Amino acid sequence: MPKLNEAELMARDAGRDLDAELREAAREMQAGKVGRVSVVSRDGRVVESPVAKARLTSRLSQSQFAELMGVSVRTLQEWEQGRREPSGAAKTLLRVAQAHPEVLRELAA
Repeated sequence: MPKLNEAELMARDAGRDLDAELREAAREMQAGKVGRVSVVSRDGRVVESPVAKARLTSRLSQSQFAELMGVSVRTLQEWEQGRREPSGAAKTLLRVAQAHPEVLRELAA
């Protein structure tokens, strides 16, 4: 995707209603809807973050999710941003979190 100059950015954003967009995003979050959770890799590619999606689906904060996973918040952030890969056991727990987010919410309570 080519970078836009200042005039192009202003033209693109002129018709946006940011207030409405933010309110809609907040409603979706409250309803537990999670869309694509993506990060930009170092080489400029946009990739989906299954770790962030699992955490958001379970409706847990980074600190709550990290505690349940048995890792530091920093490690969780590294996973979410694609800078590090979870271990085999952590990958299994992440699959459980994606398939059954209610289990993690129950454990966090």
